[in-house]
Amino acid sequence: MTQPIGAAEIDAVVESAIVTLSGADLDWSAVAGSLEWTRWELLGHMADDLFGYAAQLGAPGITTYVPFLLSRVRADAPNETIHIADDAGVDGAMQVLRSTGSMLAGVVDRTADSARAHHVWGASDRTGFAAMGIVEVLVHMHDLTVDTDTVWSPSPELCAAVLVRLFPDVDVGDDPWQSLLWATGRVDLADRLHRESWRWDGAVRGV
Repeated sequence: MTQPIGAAEIDAVVESAIVTLSGADLDWSAVAGSLEWTRWELLGHMADDLFGYAAQLGAPGITTYVPFLLSRVRADAPNETIHIADDAGVDGAMQVLRSTGSMLAGVVDRTADSARAHHVWGASDRTGFAAMGIVEVLVHMHDLTVDTDTVWSPSPELCAAVLVRLFPDVDVGDDPWQSLLWATGRVDLADRLHRESWRWDGAVRGV
């Protein structure tokens, strides 16, 4: 049986990320993984993702994004609503991450199963948006910690659950975490062709 995906799982993965990052010795001005953003910008992007999914799910039925103002801190930085203050420090950044994670968990918890909200890759329900938020944390934590001494090793059951929910075409395999990284174009696996592009499928199935 696949692990449930909901508010409790959002809270758990965000808290795990906070514990990991709070004890990490990272250069926050360095580029994160294979991305073009710094680790600090990526951390803000993670928070913005959680906020954004909460915002969309909090306005079900519309067919556009909720019109919050977007801005960039520099030309190549992510275009988003949430920005962590430059002088917040890691502790302040963790407060932002916990706050936005709680927003998404709270909206997921109070949203009816029948509600549908807009996403550019297709309208989805509360479990879809919960899974999207969890995937953002899981894979961007990989981007933050790859090639460092900081270990990020998420729950295989959670990785399998979000794969089943958002990537129905991907074989979970014996190592769901590696399968999720492959599904999002971050690693190569010996038995699968490299994924040049990818997207998840938030469609509600089985209803």
